Amino acid sequence: MSPDQILSQTKAKFEAGKSHFQEELKKLRTGRAHPSMLDGITAKVYETEMPLNQLATITTPEPQLIQLSPFDPNNLEAIADAIRKDQSMGMNPVDDGRIIRVPVPPLTTERRSAIVKQLGEKVEDCMISMRNARREGLTSLDKAKKDKQISEDEQKRYVKQLDDAMAEIKKDVETLAKGKESELMTV
Repeated sequence: MSPDQILSQTKAKFEAGKSHFQEELKKLRTGRAHPSMLDGITAKVYETEMPLNQLATITTPEPQLIQLSPFDPNNLEAIADAIRKDQSMGMNPVDDGRIIRVPVPPLTTERRSAIVKQLGEKVEDCMISMRNARREGLTSLDKAKKDKQISEDEQKRYVKQLDDAMAEIKKDVETLAKGKESELMTV
């Protein structure tokens, strides 16, 4: 593999890690209801696990309420149970036989700090994946140098480009995390 391919492949892994981090941020709950809060939840219906957005229409008619209208009323109980079982969300859905309403309780200071702690864990997970991608790229560059595909100067130049890309992505992730943290701590 050429050094340019190694570099572009590693940058693609960095971007994938950043995208995954952005998706994880959507799951962290702020005080306001949003349909994407239920993205990671699946319900067991028709003997398979299915995401809620394939089982119901998810809307937010009020800032503190998520409403689900199941496509098949027989799945009502399974959907409500799936939401109730997800402890990280701490939500208690209520159904009236055809619609599920999920009130989003306001966040307490204690809950806010717990979510900020979760945010820190997600940042660290993202950084670990970035470092792993960087290490793979560096290993590939070392191999290319040993196989005499590139010179030592070229290797150093590619390593610098890799480190610059890593620093830029790290800065982006930290900016996203700071924004989310300020959003969480705003009462």
